[in-house]
Amino acid sequence: MGSQELALTIGGIIYGLVLIAATFINNRFLEAFRLDSLFIRNPTASTRGVNLVAGLVIIGYNLYTTIW
Repeated sequence: MGSQELALTIGGIIYGLVLIAATFINNRFLEAFRLDSLFIRNPTASTRGVNLVAGLVIIGYNLYTTIW
């Protein structure tokens, strides 16, 4: 794995962690990264679960690419 690929993988893991944090924490910084506010017309507290699922998928994919 090259240094650029490693940097992208680490960045993906960090973004996944930010999405997971945005699920549970109400913060102006984290609100900018929420996926449900980008793709859903009227995001509410009940749509925050999308961020948790997306964050876990992103982290899982990045860990899978580092292992294989």
